[in-house]
Amino acid sequence: MRSIYRWFMDTVIRLGTDILCRIDKSEFSKVPACGPLILVINHISSLEVPLLFAHLQPRKMIGLAKIETWDNKFMGWLFDLWEAIPIRRGQADLAAIRACLQVLKVGDILAIAPEGTRSYHGRLQRGQPGMVVIALRAGAPILPIAHWGGEDFDSNLKRLKRTDFHFRVGRQFYLDAKGERVNGEIRQEMADEIMSQIAMVMPEEYRGEYADCDPPPRKYLRFA
Repeated sequence: MRSIYRWFMDTVIRLGTDILCRIDKSEFSKVPACGPLILVINHISSLEVPLLFAHLQPRKMIGLAKIETWDNKFMGWLFDLWEAIPIRRGQADLAAIRACLQVLKVGDILAIAPEGTRSYHGRLQRGQPGMVVIALRAGAPILPIAHWGGEDFDSNLKRLKRTDFHFRVGRQFYLDAKGERVNGEIRQEMADEIMSQIAMVMPEEYRGEYADCDPPPRKYLRFA
């Protein structure tokens, strides 16, 4: 029954977003067709998450969501349908980390928004270091995907105007500690290097906290 509900919701979202948005899907072909993958994306609104879930099919993608999401019964049901992983922000959530590692172990996509919260304005905020623990433990490849345009969705909807939604896919890479002992400072440095890869495939006006990362730092990144 879950698969039927999920197919129905994904179809509704796919058709609905195609009607309400002009979505540039040409870059989706760069997402590997199989194998474990950590997808790192910028977080503007609630729109990009269901859009990616629906339009990256048949690949299975599982993402993280703040545990407070389940306070809303409908959103909790929907995120359970998508097998989203609840996470307690601001603390070391070991259960969430184990669930993330299991997603990668079975060869699915794990989607993470390193900013940790929505920006609404579309400009990059500083990345949080939490995802670094998962990336180092899993050893899985990381693929940055940037998107923009969604920040105008609400205002366009009120004017009955379609939203231009753009996606760009960056270069795949691995996180490599280079034999160093990874402390809090290095984890933040790694998070900033990951965010800079998202920034590099965005227009300059959206780079926000990473506007000056050109060329981007690559001390802990190993490109495939």
